[in-house]
Amino acid sequence: MRTFLKKITHPFLKFGLNWYYSKPRKYRYENSSVIVHPDVFPPHFTFSTKILLDFVKPLDLHQKTFLELGCGCGILAIYAAKKGAFVTATDINPTALTSLEKNAHENQVSIEILYSDLFENLQNKTFDYLLINPPYYPKKPISIKENAWFCGENFEYFEQLFYQLPDYSNPKNKIYMILSEDCELQKIKAIALKNKITFELIEEKKLLPEKNYIFKLQKS
Repeated sequence: MRTFLKKITHPFLKFGLNWYYSKPRKYRYENSSVIVHPDVFPPHFTFSTKILLDFVKPLDLHQKTFLELGCGCGILAIYAAKKGAFVTATDINPTALTSLEKNAHENQVSIEILYSDLFENLQNKTFDYLLINPPYYPKKPISIKENAWFCGENFEYFEQLFYQLPDYSNPKNKIYMILSEDCELQKIKAIALKNKITFELIEEKKLLPEKNYIFKLQKS
């Protein structure tokens, strides 16, 4: 199992994380804040959410259509909406979606919030921007919450994602995905290539000992 997964499953740290996330916690970025439910992916001690928020900050999203695929706590969707985007946020975790409704209201933004397993309920929709912060540890999730971490023993999440993604990629839109050096990057790229999706490295960010990468995905 990967390095970070070893860290979070260490008995002492696991106990500490379970205690910290036993109740709702606030997460803030600039003028946007959310209450993160204990059953939703926590952005506090992971780097990917903050890196994506920093990445989105300089983008001109005014009147652009924006999809956060697998929104978790939804702060990225809320931040994009505050930048003037027409935002759609999806997840398979009903708790995440209910929490996002409340957080969007508190932040005074309008977001289309949909239950969708990947693109299942997004047929015939197009987006100028698609952002994906995927699960990438190769293990079968045993709960809804674990779907935010584990992509399946045989990378089933990526098999389905890259099978569906070509229908939502076009020459005018931009699709970005964040991944860590802690994942099996070559395996994930191979699945993408099999489905004629290519990766272009846009940004590399190192925080503490871990490198994170933002890739632009497009049809080859």
